[in-house]
Amino acid sequence: MFRPEIKVVDCTIRDGGLANDSKFTLDTVRAVYQAICASGVDYVELGYRNSKKMFSPADFGPWRFCDEEMLRKVTDGIDSGETKVAVMQDAHKAVAEDILPADESVVDMIRVATYVKDVDKAIHLAQNATAKGYECTINIMAISIEGAPFLDEALQQLEEETDAKAVYVVDSFGALYSEEIQFLVEKYQKYIKTKEVGVHAHNNQQLAFANTIEGIIRGANFLDGTLYGLGRSAGNCPLELLLGFLKNPKFNIVPVLDVIAKVILPLRNEIDWGYHIPYMLTGILNQHPLAGMKWMDSPRKDDIVAFYNEITEDPE
Repeated sequence: MFRPEIKVVDCTIRDGGLANDSKFTLDTVRAVYQAICASGVDYVELGYRNSKKMFSPADFGPWRFCDEEMLRKVTDGIDSGETKVAVMQDAHKAVAEDILPADESVVDMIRVATYVKDVDKAIHLAQNATAKGYECTINIMAISIEGAPFLDEALQQLEEETDAKAVYVVDSFGALYSEEIQFLVEKYQKYIKTKEVGVHAHNNQQLAFANTIEGIIRGANFLDGTLYGLGRSAGNCPLELLLGFLKNPKFNIVPVLDVIAKVILPLRNEIDWGYHIPYMLTGILNQHPLAGMKWMDSPRKDDIVAFYNEITEDPE
């Protein structure tokens, strides 16, 4: 039986943009947008709204900034159905002034990503977004290395000081197991009384889908996925698996399968995401995948013992 409270967010372009510096073509983004809308998924996240003072447009594609003009080029002429548009702001890489009033934008929801140490910045951006008429979520990144009491205090602040719809458990390193997802969702629920709990999982240990299911079992109602798992390094919970599991009759998996076949699979010629040993190793060691990404871009990418030795070597 499906749970009608559940909301699904497709993050293909936003999280996948971390693997190619947000340099998707307009045709690719339009195809993903059209497919997600046709599938009945609740939200489609089209990239970041981060500051051009902190990122150079010369180094990144348009989906790192999601200017309104570009978003309108994506959405114009496509029936969105019930699907809403989301963009993400990093608490430490964005400014409130980059958000227009909601009635001047095609965006419906601002997702604020933050580390616990930046929670006050996240609250500022979240309240700016809701004051301007947007829905909002707050995604606490790198949760596998965040511990009490700072996490507890941050959760209490987010409950008391924001009007966000959901606060997310984000397994940025793909390091968590189901028992830890259970623990964290239940911890969030102790503090988050007027908001939903969300889960955003990475697939370094091939557990993103399983951990998302665990979140669902424990009452998380905001769920992230990407087409064919496209995302940074090992990628994310595959959206098509998630839709199949949820059994909600409002979802139509056929447009998802179609866009995967025609648009996402060909991207494998340009972006090497998914299960690779370097990403698995950073996951089991609870480390940021950046080292694995650099290794995968080097001539030594298949020398996985050397990589293991490098990331486990004790610094002198």
